[in-house]
Order: sequence, then structure tokens, then C-alpha cells
Amino acid sequence: MNDAAPTAEAVLVRAGRIIAAGPRADVEKRAAGQPKLIDLGGRTMLPGFFDPHGHVIMIGLQALSANLLPPPDGEGADIAAIQRLIKDWIGKNGKAIERYGVVIGFGYDDSQLKEQRHPTRDDLDAVSTDVPIILIHQSSHLGTANSKALEIAKVSASTENPKGGIFRRREGSSEPNGVMEEYAFFQVMGTLAARFDEDAYLAMISAGARFSASFGYTTVQEARAMGVWAAMLGNAAEKKLLPVDVLMHPDILDAVEAIAPTKDYRNRLRIGGAKLTIDGSPQGKTAWLTQPYFVPPEGQGADYVGYPAITNEQATEAINLAFSKGWPILVHCNGDAAIDQLIASVGDATKRHGGGDRRTVLIHGQCCRIDQLDSLKELGIIPSFFPMHTFYWGDWHRDSVLGPVRAENISPCASALERGMIFTSHHDAPVANPDSMRVLSATVARRTRSGDILGPNQRVSVENALKAMTIWPAYQHFEEATKGSIEAGKLADFVILDQNPLTTEADALASLKVVETIKEGATVYTI
Repeated sequence: MNDAAPTAEAVLVRAGRIIAAGPRADVEKRAAGQPKLIDLGGRTMLPGFFDPHGHVIMIGLQALSANLLPPPDGEGADIAAIQRLIKDWIGKNGKAIERYGVVIGFGYDDSQLKEQRHPTRDDLDAVSTDVPIILIHQSSHLGTANSKALEIAKVSASTENPKGGIFRRREGSSEPNGVMEEYAFFQVMGTLAARFDEDAYLAMISAGARFSASFGYTTVQEARAMGVWAAMLGNAAEKKLLPVDVLMHPDILDAVEAIAPTKDYRNRLRIGGAKLTIDGSPQGKTAWLTQPYFVPPEGQGADYVGYPAITNEQATEAINLAFSKGWPILVHCNGDAAIDQLIASVGDATKRHGGGDRRTVLIHGQCCRIDQLDSLKELGIIPSFFPMHTFYWGDWHRDSVLGPVRAENISPCASALERGMIFTSHHDAPVANPDSMRVLSATVARRTRSGDILGPNQRVSVENALKAMTIWPAYQHFEEATKGSIEAGKLADFVILDQNPLTTEADALASLKVVETIKEGATVYTI
């Protein structure tokens, strides 16, 4: 990832650091005594992948919950399959249910279900009315609950929608049908998650970090630490449960007291700054757009454009707070209206507090208009795009969410490069598995599930796609001096692939395998 020396025959590692990299003869001269020689045998070594945006605790929750993902990552193809998968999980996890009193399923996707709708409370009541069941949508911005879960959360026909969220209702009634959007979902999920104890959180954190390491990530994120999560990550670090570095960003509206950015990692944990969420999910049709959705969701009219998760005042105040404190801030904006709000708020904060190297980050930016890129560049905002959507939801965006014209420019990576900008490319796991090769493939090929190429003009080279997973995320988080490339002085963080991505056809990139992940010279995952 170093343009001045793009390849190396050999790398010398000592005490977790790269001592030398380059021609083998030169590197061997630097080696003292009898160094251990590792021959890659034709495989390819890259810098360890740096997660520019993900949620390690929720990745762990996903790993420990019922897997409801649709193919190719799971079997959740229809509602009958969802019911079967939940029943199977209940049958295998009696002790966990007895201890925590809740059943959680993760990853259902209405856009991929045969019925083309969310499961409802009635569908889940058919599984059980005795134990609370909550399902988390693949976007993590919506969910559905059975009657017992709604009862425990005290959600009924008289419950009003919270600000920034919606309880969907039964047709012709005010009775909730179990489907919840945004802050309505977070409210119910929070009530049920309050049953988790420290052991549960530590198990989730460890599972999430190790699952991410299996895809070659040596730095991962908890990019929206809420309340108790920050404390639990601290506990996991103190107990030395983190196999890879975890970069934490507490939610500025929920856990501001936990925002105390640090320069260095302590037991593999570092607080990187703050997180703010302005809107929701395009595939869930809660992202905030300037133009209506191509096909509005159930119960909405033709003029529906989604909605903000917070007020303009909250967004402006939060970003000004971060600027005044010198906190780096990640801002979740999917819809172009939300991005307009980000641009306005950062512009206001810059006028009040002056310029500087803040590296403010736009998270997702999926519906970013081309004209907005110029404003992002002017304000120094780094876009962290989500091109993996082109595979998972590209057809859905084209046919239902944005329509064929707007969908072409979702995650406009090439347009950013044309303007001399860098971008990063993330997985947002657990929205999808933290599959680095799927991230790489989608950024390069933009091939949808149906085989269409969504936005061919936004494809980028393999080299740039790899930079968006290594050196550019390291820069995004002020860690470019120690991570992101194989250079002397940096950490010995590596990933070994079974084949060379630079000589692999674009459509075959997703099939490449991570065979080993190395953190500071020590193997933390191997096939």
C-alpha cells in the first residue's frame, strides 16, 4: 500500500514491529542470528485490514444469536424458514434462554424474503407466546417482536411513536403489528438487552473480535458505543480478551461522558472519538432523502422521503460540541438530505471553531449526490462508503428504494477519486458479515445478486479498493504512522490470502480466502 514500494520480497519482524521490507537479500542482512523463515508458498500477504466502520459488540451478538440471514450467508429465504431457524435455536440454547429470558434472531431481510414483507408479531407468536422474541433486521435499524416482547417493553395500542421512530400498526387499528423502525426498535431492544450481564457482554465482544479476525481484520471498531457498552469494552480490554485492536466511538447523544479520545491503545482498546447518527437505512427505507422513495414502504404515500433520526438542532449542537472539544467524529448519514444536514453542521462548526486536521467522517453516504462530494472535499470530510450494498441490496435499490437512475451512483467511490479525495470501504457488520473479500469484490465489480452491474462508472481498481481497506482507514483514524502498509517501523499486522487479488478476475475476488491473520507478529487466526 506504499506507492513508493508497492511490493516486497521479504519482511523482517521483531517484537511485533516491521524492521525491514524489500528485496530479500537486503532484508536478510538486517536479520540477526537465525531468524525463523516463513515461506508463503505462493500465497499473498497484505497489511492487516483496518475496519473503517463496524460494530464489534453487535457482531458478537449476531454470532451468538439465531442466524436469519438470507442466502448466501444463511437460510432465511422466507418466513417459514425464519420460524424454523428460531425454533432450532431455541432447541439448542435452553440454558441461555433460562438465564437471560429472551430469544434473539439476527439478520432477516424483508427485501430478500419470498413474501417481500417483515415478519410480524403473529408470525413470531406462532413460535412462542411464552418467551420474548425479538428479530433484528439486517440493517440493524429495524426489527420485529412477538407479543410477549411488546408486553415486557410496555408497547401497546396506546403507545405513541417516539421521536425518530415508528411502531407499525395492524391495518385499520392502532395495535402494534410487531414491526419497529429506528428509535422505536432501539427502545424495545434496549429493554430486552438490559437483561444481559457482564458475562454476556464479554462473550459477545470476544466472539465479535475473533469473527472479524477470521476475515483478516487486525483493527476493528465499535462505532456506536451506547451506555454500558463502553464500560464493557473497557472490562474486556482489562481482562485481555481482545485478539485485535478495537477502536471505540461512543454515541455523542447517549454516552458523551465516555468520549475521552486516546492516542494509544491500552490492552488493544482505544477511544477514537464520537459517533452521531442523523438518519436510518436505505434498504429499510428509513434513510432521509430529498426526493421520494421509488416505491414507498407500507403505510406511506408517494411523497415519502424517510425521516431524520434527530433534529437539525441536535445535529448542529453535537458536531459543534465535537469540534469545540477536538474530538474526531463519525457521522452516520445514508440519505442525501441527511448529508445536506452534515455539510451544513460541519460548515457552521468550522466557522465557529476554525479549520484544522479533524478528519471528520461521513459514514455510509450511500445516497451521496455527486455535487455533495465537492462540499465534502472543501470541508475535509472523509467519506466511508458502503459499496457492499451493491451486492446485497443493489437490485432492491434499483427496483424499489431509489429507482434505476439514483441507484447507479450509490456509494460513488470513483467520483470521489476523480476529485482527488480518498475514501474508505466498510462492511458495517453485523449488517453483513465482516467479509473483507466481499467488500473488495463489491468495491471493484459492483455486481448485484442478480448479476447486474450497478453503476459501472463507480467501479475502482483493485489497488484503490485495497487502499480503502488498509492505508486510507488508518489515515481516517490518525493511525497511518503505525498501520495500513508494510513498511519499516509499522506494526506487524498482516493478512495472508490464498491467491493474489491483483491477478484475480474482478468477479472472482469474493471467492478469495483469508488463510491467516497476524496481529503484531502473532497469529490470531488460521484456517
